[in-house]
Amino acid sequence: MKRIKKSALDLLDDVYSLAYWMTGSEELSQELVYSTYYSANTGTEEIELLRTFRECYVARFGQQTDFCTPDKPCKSNLQIVDSLMQWATDIKLSVLLSEISGMKHRQISEIVGKPVETVRLWLLWGRKLLSKTNPVNMGHLKAS
Repeated sequence: MKRIKKSALDLLDDVYSLAYWMTGSEELSQELVYSTYYSANTGTEEIELLRTFRECYVARFGQQTDFCTPDKPCKSNLQIVDSLMQWATDIKLSVLLSEISGMKHRQISEIVGKPVETVRLWLLWGRKLLSKTNPVNMGHLKAS
């Protein structure tokens, strides 16, 4: 079955949902959506728009580091911290793209710039982590 290509405007709701799940805040979500669409144009295709979203997220949130101490300057740890933050961001984004946008592994691979096998592994880890932290999936909430 051929997938229908969506325009940047068709994806506005999906991008906002992704932004909200990634940030947990309406205000930050709006900022992230604005910066994504400011960097794109109405003719931008789905994969490129989501790539832009990822870049805007990393530029805004992925460069923060709380691991620096007065004895150790940030520069010595910056590369490791950035790598870990990027890795965590890409796992979360991969799961959200799969679950919210219904994207296939190959499409997610194109957005995050990693091999399909890596994306599959991230989806496995991300879903397991979500199922362990979500009380609904653990049976903690029972219907009355």
